[in-house]
Amino acid sequence: MVVKVGDTIPNATVILSSNATEKNACAIPKKVSTADLFKGKVVLFAVPGCFTPTCHVSHLPSFVTHYEEFKKKGVDSVYCLSTNDIFVMDAWGKSSGADDKVKMVADGNGEFVNALGLNLDLTPQMMGATRAKRFALIAQDGVIQHLAVGDVDVSGAEAILAKL
Repeated sequence: MVVKVGDTIPNATVILSSNATEKNACAIPKKVSTADLFKGKVVLFAVPGCFTPTCHVSHLPSFVTHYEEFKKKGVDSVYCLSTNDIFVMDAWGKSSGADDKVKMVADGNGEFVNALGLNLDLTPQMMGATRAKRFALIAQDGVIQHLAVGDVDVSGAEAILAKL
């Protein structure tokens, strides 16, 4: 079952890097509950994979570029989620200039995307059975206010800014 507007974010554990701003260091994994992640006004966007063409060239850069606009609209945190491990997520964030603006969230086992009902099987592309669909959501204190599933035209920064 896919979550919808008005639903509460399901409880899951994800991983963040506790040293995301240390440029030449590997990630130090930090487990975080989604209950803690979604405090305040949060924008989370998900991608099928780090360093993949659309994700790397369009999706993540749009949120990094427009980060200050999200802050001006009252967003407390902007997160990028993928089912990659935290070491890949951290390296991708550092190489993309996400710094401490867009925080990289690893859902390596797909626990969270499965709970959202937004998982995708990319086995035919040899990318694994549990990936995240491309989506973005806006949540306030753990309640989904907006959900956009699809390409960057609906889940990219410009489209999500228009919904705030």
